[in-house]
Amino acid sequence: MTEKAYLISGRNTIIHKIRKLDLLVTNGDDNPPIIVTYKGIKQYEGKIPDNKRDAKMMDMELVDITTGDVFGDEKTLVFIQTLNGKEYKIDYTKIGTSMFIKIHQDSIF
Repeated sequence: MTEKAYLISGRNTIIHKIRKLDLLVTNGDDNPPIIVTYKGIKQYEGKIPDNKRDAKMMDMELVDITTGDVFGDEKTLVFIQTLNGKEYKIDYTKIGTSMFIKIHQDSIF
């Protein structure tokens, strides 16, 4: 069994922990995917891999928030801590605005 590239903390926080794998975070069918790299975070515009194996070949790990091993249901607010020492707030009620992805805390380490 391989180690996951992320940790789950609390009810809505994901912590990115492996630099060589990006996280592709999905939150239901209606919400845009988010890509988390070691440099930061942004909305993902590319094709979503069909399965985890395809994602690994693209140096990504699929993180579906709605699965039972993550949070179990869709979230309207998710926090993601990145390897560059920042915590981002993703507010799915503000998709398409500058408030959708926002730095919540800087240099949390």
